[in-house]
Amino acid sequence: MITDVDAFRSAARDWLSSRLELRPVEDAEGGWGRGVHDVSVFHDLTADEERALLDRAMHWQQAKCDAGYGAITWPCEFGGAGLSPRHEEAFREEEDGFVTPLPHETTSVTARLIAPTVRIYGTAEQQDRWVRRFLRTDELCCQLFSEPGAGSDLAGLATRALTDGDQWMVNGQKVWSSGARFAEWGMLVARTDPDVPKHAGLTTYIIPMDLPGVEVRPIRQMSGGWSFNEVFLEDVRVDLERGAADQRVGGGIDQALALARWLGRTADPVLRDRLADLYVNERITALVHEHMAKAVAAGHDPGAQGSIAKLRWTQDLARTSDVVSLLLGPRLVADTGEWGTYSWTAHVLGAPGYRIAGGSDEIQRNILGERVLGLPAEPRVDRNVAWRDVPRGLSPSW
Repeated sequence: MITDVDAFRSAARDWLSSRLELRPVEDAEGGWGRGVHDVSVFHDLTADEERALLDRAMHWQQAKCDAGYGAITWPCEFGGAGLSPRHEEAFREEEDGFVTPLPHETTSVTARLIAPTVRIYGTAEQQDRWVRRFLRTDELCCQLFSEPGAGSDLAGLATRALTDGDQWMVNGQKVWSSGARFAEWGMLVARTDPDVPKHAGLTTYIIPMDLPGVEVRPIRQMSGGWSFNEVFLEDVRVDLERGAADQRVGGGIDQALALARWLGRTADPVLRDRLADLYVNERITALVHEHMAKAVAAGHDPGAQGSIAKLRWTQDLARTSDVVSLLLGPRLVADTGEWGTYSWTAHVLGAPGYRIAGGSDEIQRNILGERVLGLPAEPRVDRNVAWRDVPRGLSPSW
């Protein structure tokens, strides 16, 4: 692998140009009236359309991994290239100049969340079995974390895993699991000890999604799609084994500015101020992500930076919604057939979902307040109390 950054960049550009079309300059600048105008946050597709989109995203991730571009800063033994964050940044910059397959939540979860988790916390056998396959998205994985009664307070989950001979018996319900209907595997968090405080009695598993007793039901979103799922687990038997996701979605400043230009509204002082505010905040968010990526690549725990990045991103999505709503007015909710107008509805309806997905805004603020600013923790009646004894609405009789 080439270690000189400039030579690496040149080789990456040649590799990309042999497989992809260049992104037209006008599209990169938010050009108006050309191509597919998709600013949706969550997909609104049929099952066959979503499967096809997912296949294209998987094939692109596999091609990058095979060429050494799928995990540039990872150690070679895990399928990476063992290079620096500067190499990673150089490839991303070059890749942005080409038309790549659209991302999908399931490939992001598999390659960017589950694969790194197994790489860091898995046993040697688990690492050998799954890390490369998840990194390449040869097999897909979903997260089985949130529950109807435990979303933001994940440690309060009630899905139970009991030992039964040489197996675990799992019962419970998970919700908001992106891509569960397409995934071969699920990373499941379940309660194995209700007699200790809630954060202590949890165990993580990787389970096949086709096990008897696992039922996946898609959830219809208000934006029209079926990205999320609820998963029911009834007497699911898991072999006994002990051991311990940045794709951009939606629209942003480029598309909003192009819309303002097309509408002839760029001279409006109020709109200019709102557009400038959106631009500044998106740049700050990009710098936060860049700083966090470099910390991770250098082997450091980014800590609360993840909460800052998550909060900033959801706020940028909301700012974009506010700007385009101001620009479009009734065109936002009336499909007149004009290119790039009514399509913003998918962004406006989808953006609020990320205030919850991946940890709610409130939880992120609590993390920052307590762990960064040193503020007193919120009063908790369940601190040092066995999970079994914590009052709750419909308490299981465990």
